[in-house]
Amino acid sequence: MTNAFFTYRDDVLHAEAFSLSELAERFGTPLYIYSKAALTQAYDAYSNACKGKNATIHYAVKANSNLAVLSLFAELGAGFDIVSAGELSRVIAAGGNPNRVVFSGVGKHDDEMRYALEKDVFCFNVESRSELTRLNAVAREVGKRARLSIRVNPNVDAKTHPYISTGLRGNKFGVAYEEALSTYREALQLSHLQIVGIDCHIGSQITEVSPYLNAIDKVMDLVHQLEAENISLHHIDVGGGLGITYSDDETPPDGSTFASQLLSHLAERGLGHRQVLFEPGRSLVGNAGILLTKVSFLKPTETKNFAIVDAAMNDLTRPAMYGAYHNIVPVIRRENDNETLYDVVGPVCESGDWLGRDRLLNIETNDLLAIHSVGAYGFSMSSNYNTRPRAAEIIVDGSEAHLVRERETIESLFANEHLLPK
Repeated sequence: MTNAFFTYRDDVLHAEAFSLSELAERFGTPLYIYSKAALTQAYDAYSNACKGKNATIHYAVKANSNLAVLSLFAELGAGFDIVSAGELSRVIAAGGNPNRVVFSGVGKHDDEMRYALEKDVFCFNVESRSELTRLNAVAREVGKRARLSIRVNPNVDAKTHPYISTGLRGNKFGVAYEEALSTYREALQLSHLQIVGIDCHIGSQITEVSPYLNAIDKVMDLVHQLEAENISLHHIDVGGGLGITYSDDETPPDGSTFASQLLSHLAERGLGHRQVLFEPGRSLVGNAGILLTKVSFLKPTETKNFAIVDAAMNDLTRPAMYGAYHNIVPVIRRENDNETLYDVVGPVCESGDWLGRDRLLNIETNDLLAIHSVGAYGFSMSSNYNTRPRAAEIIVDGSEAHLVRERETIESLFANEHLLPK
């Protein structure tokens, strides 16, 4: 499987007008490379499905929060889904409109609520009764009414990794379905809150539509109960979480098909005048990015062959954290069939530092490898473990390659630290 935006020509992997070898020489490795065309195409798939419908797209910033990525989506017309004040600041710095921001997350601090109220965000997705009363108190302090929806946990199995499943009873997210009606009644009595919607997000890397339809059915049952009690809703937020193809056995629908099916189902369930909010993240950016890395050493042993590369678990943590699969291909294909089974590993001092297990590769020391489908939760989850500077990020746009985040220096990693006085 080769990502459509990073393809072989004459046995050399290219990113639009550039060979990846050129980009590695110019910007160094490890290197995150994103395709502007791929980002735009993924957004347009959702946008086309929403045309003529009362539906809006709110990009989930946590997937990839680079300012250039946010700026591109803002220009394309996206709103944003955030989970921290830091993400709100990024959206504003990238030219996004705070009034098109949905603030999610289970643990919003008082100062984050104040900041979001000052910036007049579109809506808070409230995830507990205690958050409800806290938001009301903070809104009273700043003399505003906070617009809110309640995130309902529908107890629907998203059929995904347990770490990224969010819609089951045992997950920390949202208000239990059975408590949602009484929580809305409580919100109605609080003076500095304004109910505007209902929210449901069941997980991430979901490759089937059926869990969404099951969740929608439960949410719409609740909507009709609420409105029977004169609790009117301006919008229904169906969340995000649509998966991408990491391996050949994953076949999620594209964004257009997915959004169209959900909108049709909502209409069948009596959507009426209400607006629909989509919160895609991974499906907009995941397959628009690769991580370029260089082979430092080839290390054969009695039981395993290791390809030790200059990228590591601090650069891409998904394999170590989730056991996640990412396709790994050589930038230059050799003609002979001398493939060897390798574990692709990094230099971090952990046995969990691996990027791919049991990969058939025909490679030599100093070869470049491209790790696919890293545009989501790649750089955004990276760290400085082992005092390793984080990678540079670039966006390729036709015949231009733009540096959108400089590679960190070692000195910058401890610039804010201080020695004890002697």
